[in-house]
Amino acid sequence: MTEQALRLGTRRSKLAMAQSGQVADAVSQVTGRPVELVEITTYGDTSRENLAQIGGTGVFVTALRDALVSGDVDFAVHSLKDLPTAQPDDLALAAVPLREDPRDVLVARDGLTFAQLPDGARVGTGSPRRMAQLNAYARSHGMTIETVAIRGNVDTRIGYVRKGELDAVVLAAAGLKRIGRIDEVTDFLSVDTVLPAPGQGALAIECAADNADLIASLAELDDPFTRAAVTAERSLLAALEAGCSAPVGALADVLADGQTVKEMRLRGVVGTTDGSTLVQLSTTGPVPETHDQAMALGRELAAEMLAKGAAGLMGERAL
Repeated sequence: MTEQALRLGTRRSKLAMAQSGQVADAVSQVTGRPVELVEITTYGDTSRENLAQIGGTGVFVTALRDALVSGDVDFAVHSLKDLPTAQPDDLALAAVPLREDPRDVLVARDGLTFAQLPDGARVGTGSPRRMAQLNAYARSHGMTIETVAIRGNVDTRIGYVRKGELDAVVLAAAGLKRIGRIDEVTDFLSVDTVLPAPGQGALAIECAADNADLIASLAELDDPFTRAAVTAERSLLAALEAGCSAPVGALADVLADGQTVKEMRLRGVVGTTDGSTLVQLSTTGPVPETHDQAMALGRELAAEMLAKGAAGLMGERAL
């Protein structure tokens, strides 16, 4: 008798299907069981509203989590940057696999890099975080660009450039790699120029908190450094009281001396979308060995950023 297939809940987008397919293969290898993809449509997939308007937080996640809780699927794969920062008690974040390239990239007409964009270039992105940092960079380098709010899948976004409606669009390197389109990138944006979204490039594998056997199997796909990094980044985001549509960038990376990992550096930025004001700070400390240590790293940097005026840059906050 063949073992019953594990049901993996995934969004329907080409990117979600690609990354879920990769996780399905890995889970099959560690469990010896077949894995079938169960496609689930989320509110974020059907709503045509601007992500910043619908709150961002959880719009791509809630339907998948509902399917987990109701038992319609056994586990789910999310882009980690889409997860709300608070983890529900009835679900376990069973694995955070090795992170893909966290950088943002430019896909521009005529093979242009960001520095080569003409004055007044129209650059598309749906992210206030990217707008804030691109505008700040342009401002500090004597460039004028116009950031244009867009949304849609990768095809739609790159289509604006191909059709000549925009000079360039900014996307995540990880997504383009996972769907095999990284060769369309015209410029990799250094994290010194644009810090990525907290958790960008990482995946989250979630299952019911009471399914100990599955949690143990999925844990084999976990990368401890990636988990510590994204935990610190998301702790910073939570401490800034910002949802995932807020203009907050964060990246934690490990600093190695040869083969030995010595420390973890966490960088954070928050700014106004026009780029006129940015608060950008970093902190370095021992590599967190526990969830609580990683959370503390994020909270400490957030406190420093708030002291430097970050609170006023986050748009409307409930007082």
